[in-house]
Amino acid sequence: MGNVIAAAIAFVGTHFLLSHPLRRAIVARIGEGPFAGLYSLVAAVTLGWLAFAYRAAPATPLLWVPGDGIWIAVTIVMLLASVLLVGSLIGNPALPDPSGQRKPVPEARGVFAITRHPMMWAFALWGACHIAVYPMAANIVLASSVIILALVGAAFQDDTKRRLRPNFWPAWQQRTSYVPFAAILAGRAQFGGFRAHDLVGGLIVWLAATWAHMPLAGWAAGIWRWL
Repeated sequence: MGNVIAAAIAFVGTHFLLSHPLRRAIVARIGEGPFAGLYSLVAAVTLGWLAFAYRAAPATPLLWVPGDGIWIAVTIVMLLASVLLVGSLIGNPALPDPSGQRKPVPEARGVFAITRHPMMWAFALWGACHIAVYPMAANIVLASSVIILALVGAAFQDDTKRRLRPNFWPAWQQRTSYVPFAAILAGRAQFGGFRAHDLVGGLIVWLAATWAHMPLAGWAAGIWRWL
């Protein structure tokens, strides 16, 4: 377990260090291209260490036994996470205009009405769901590192983009929310506007990923538990 914890700290810690406090100094010395290569190398090495440590960790007793109630809740949440993930991949209205021109702040629709960080929340929900159904010590450490990386990273993104895009990001924050559904509940965004690829793509990813637990992990997940 000590190796899993150390690997998780290295994976998350180096990501934050290289993304924020050390980035400017390193880029100034070696340039953007070499920095991107260094960042990718460190991420790959620390992620590989974490995966190796996780697989080598001894099995420990589950902290609780997940019943059907937990599995039903997790199955529904993972469908939402899959829609958030797929919806974040295409047509992000907050991306800068490629021409460099100032763009108006649009109304948030679809997954971006739910949260302005749909991909990050998809990863965080994945982590929370895997803790809920497999509360073994090593898995809790692994999934918690994903949750921390996603949610703290999203908060750091807001800080960075407020500084880099002062004419867009503060207004975009007013129309969206960091926490899922908060802007909708507050009346700043309207639920709806999902595109076909958000819903259909999310459903396909959800079905495929939950089915893959059978050959990869040896146990069924999602609706496959009841089919």
